[in-house]
Amino acid sequence: MEHRYPRTTPLGLRAEVADAVVIDGAGRKVLRNTYMLLGMNLAFSALVAYVAMAARWPAPGILLTLAGYFGLLFAVNKFRDSGAGVLLTFALTGFMGYTIGPLLNAVMSLPGGSQTITLALGATAGVFLAMSGWATVTKRDLSGMGSFLFIGMVVAILAGLGAMFFQIPALSLTVSAAVVLLMAGMIAFETQRIVRGGETNYVMATTGLFVSIFNLFTSLLQLFGFMGSSND
Repeated sequence: MEHRYPRTTPLGLRAEVADAVVIDGAGRKVLRNTYMLLGMNLAFSALVAYVAMAARWPAPGILLTLAGYFGLLFAVNKFRDSGAGVLLTFALTGFMGYTIGPLLNAVMSLPGGSQTITLALGATAGVFLAMSGWATVTKRDLSGMGSFLFIGMVVAILAGLGAMFFQIPALSLTVSAAVVLLMAGMIAFETQRIVRGGETNYVMATTGLFVSIFNLFTSLLQLFGFMGSSND
């Protein structure tokens, strides 16, 4: 939350200024628990993705991917206040790790594929650290971004499906670039909600941040993969 501290002006007058954004005890606890659970989920998802790559598991297909994602997301939300909710976050993130395994294998088969994956991972980490760090200290209220980000993601999903079914590479790349911007904004938005008490459930906070990071990584992977192939 934002605290205002009195300041004495050169004329001896006292003025109220917003000097800092201070995270209260409850917000700090939710943020700490969220980052702990998020770190474990990221590690578990990466492990599943590695196994999927090594075992050459086939891609699940769009219908199974959507059914698994939204089904598990619904389950996490339903059990958000219990220990089952924590376990379900691993089911969700593990499933998402499985879905990305075949994609990583496809990228690895391209010239410079390993460098593309490394670059996408580094960029994802950099964007996450920058946006989450900014969201914890900025005095700007980001709550108004919620509706814009939601509408943007709906449009991006529909455009992405259209690009997939009609085989339009240019539209697919445009969607990926838009998703990168949307996910950067989503990370900042979600982090500030935690800091300012808008999100008090660390299970849902972890899920939201993980999905944003996952979408950010896959979009960067597609963009960097395209740039790498176009330079060859």
